[in-house]
Amino acid sequence: MTKVCPEIEEGILSKSAVPVSVDVSFASDHFPTYKLGPDNQIVDEPKEDDKGPSVKETVEKESELLSDQHKRLSVRDLASKFDKNLAAAVSLADEAKLREVASLEGHVMLKKLRDALEYMRGRTDGQNKEDVETAISMVEALAVKLTQNEGELIQEKFEVKKLGNFLKQTSEDAKKLVNQEKSFACAEIETARAVVLKLGEAFEEQERISEASRAQGPDVEKLVEEVQEARQIKRMHHPTKVMGMQHELYGLRNRIQEKYMNSVKLHKEIAIIKRAEESKSCPFVLEGKQSLGSCLRIRVNASENAPDLSNCSIQWYRAACETSRREAISGAIQSMYAPEPFDVGRILQADILSNGQKFTVTTDDPVDPDSALQSRVESLMRKSNSEFSVVISQMNGQDYASRSHIFTIGKTRIKLSRGWISKAREIYSTSMQLCGVRGNIKNPTKALFWQPRKSLTFMLTFESEQERNAAIVLARKYAFDCNVSLLGPDD
Repeated sequence: MTKVCPEIEEGILSKSAVPVSVDVSFASDHFPTYKLGPDNQIVDEPKEDDKGPSVKETVEKESELLSDQHKRLSVRDLASKFDKNLAAAVSLADEAKLREVASLEGHVMLKKLRDALEYMRGRTDGQNKEDVETAISMVEALAVKLTQNEGELIQEKFEVKKLGNFLKQTSEDAKKLVNQEKSFACAEIETARAVVLKLGEAFEEQERISEASRAQGPDVEKLVEEVQEARQIKRMHHPTKVMGMQHELYGLRNRIQEKYMNSVKLHKEIAIIKRAEESKSCPFVLEGKQSLGSCLRIRVNASENAPDLSNCSIQWYRAACETSRREAISGAIQSMYAPEPFDVGRILQADILSNGQKFTVTTDDPVDPDSALQSRVESLMRKSNSEFSVVISQMNGQDYASRSHIFTIGKTRIKLSRGWISKAREIYSTSMQLCGVRGNIKNPTKALFWQPRKSLTFMLTFESEQERNAAIVLARKYAFDCNVSLLGPDD
């Protein structure tokens, strides 16, 4: 907007006022009346014409109306209501823009008026000069008041914009809900229509069959009686043959089962004899209970030429049986190993390489399960999230001293946190790994290895062996439901 300064001739200026430029527009044809207090502050301001409620009152009124009606309005009515409120918010925003333009014009008008009064003050004296100074004070007070009104206008504009965005988002959500419900209703109608058509076809088919049976009723009944009689005659003439075949099958089944049990027993005896022969020459022995929740340790037999276990290379293996192909347990290279749920029902072996010689120690039987673990897992699966109290022993391979944390296993993700602070929170993915600890750590039967993502690993210690095994089983079940195999490194 171009600034226009009043043009005053350099001639004779007496008590007459200097004319203002004609491009200034005034709201009224007279100067507003104000009362000034101390320091030229406006005390009373004449009331403006009440053109309608303020933005805040409009927002509160609409909010109350929506809260009263949302329980009885349908989804379509609610969407229509939000559209109307959105239009009202847009109109309020337009009105705020107009008021902002009017405020800008008021600033321009006051600037021009103050310039004119300043010019007049320099050209007058006496009573007229005092009147001009009073007018200048009033103009400055008006400028301050106008600035305050602009601040209120900016606040109202912000509230109108916020209300408009909220109503716009709500209207879009309501429309989406209407379309979704409409699609559901159409699908149900189509399904019901298909069911009705199938029922109609079935009723017609049944009527046709019943009519055909009525037409051939005597012949069909006679044929059924002949078939039943023939079956009775067949049973009377061949009962011993059928029973004999059944007895033969039972006998064969029992003999096969006995031979299988004998072969298993002989296989165990051979394995025990073979293991006893190998143990005579093997300087190592495997100690510990061979069940889930225990720890297996490799011990050196007491002899003069016994090798030092710390100088030996160790690798643990798991296999379905002693004669089947075995797989290496990645990271299990210590003299102790705590079986995890994945090892239940399998034979565990350890190869010890000492001074160029290779020795193998093997468990006598497959690893036994924990009898109470299944019931514990079933009780945890009834919850949406299962929480375990853990302590972080290591983080990224470094010792980590920490207090108790919460290890939360959910149906879609795993989280490690303390209070409101989360150490890690990841969904089940192919980069996640979870298994029992395979390294050298205190209380390996209670420890768990967890890799949420690449470049981040934790060693967590649980309160008991059962809690650790339950956490492993539960996490693997939920991960399997998400099409993810949650195992250890290289498993």
